[in-house]
Amino acid sequence: MNLYQRLGFLVLGSRLRRISDSFLSEITRAYQNEGIEFDASWFPVFYLLAENDSLSIKELSEQTEVSHPAASQLITGLKNKGLVTTTTSAEDGRKQLVTFTKKGRELLTQVQPVWDAILLSMEEIVNNQTQCGQLLPAITALEAAFQCEKLAERIHTHLADNLKISGHE
Repeated sequence: MNLYQRLGFLVLGSRLRRISDSFLSEITRAYQNEGIEFDASWFPVFYLLAENDSLSIKELSEQTEVSHPAASQLITGLKNKGLVTTTTSAEDGRKQLVTFTKKGRELLTQVQPVWDAILLSMEEIVNNQTQCGQLLPAITALEAAFQCEKLAERIHTHLADNLKISGHE
């Protein structure tokens, strides 16, 4: 049993980050192998814009569950690469609408088959390792639990209870 397995929940964040980094590295390599210049971090924006003609930065932020500044920074990077453009909304002058440029749409048509291949590949991996099939429901459940219960407050309560029990209060 390695360190991460032995320490369990004490290193949950580190373990999830390692898995995420490894997964994203493999996905980036898949794009590179196909000669496609696409950063895996762009996926949520590309996916959402593929489903919608345009979205505001606020809508992108809300749907991807990242901060407005983080979404804005990502959009700025995509604008600098000529993949998206922003225009002021006709209904609300404060709202910036994000749309694909011609170059962005061309890139979208290149990456969509890769997305299909990613899904097929992941389904094969999960089907070959039966316990992997529990991963997405488990992550969803953990996300819901963290939204309902604040971990830091629980930790504080346990620490306070331990102080009371040991007579240090």
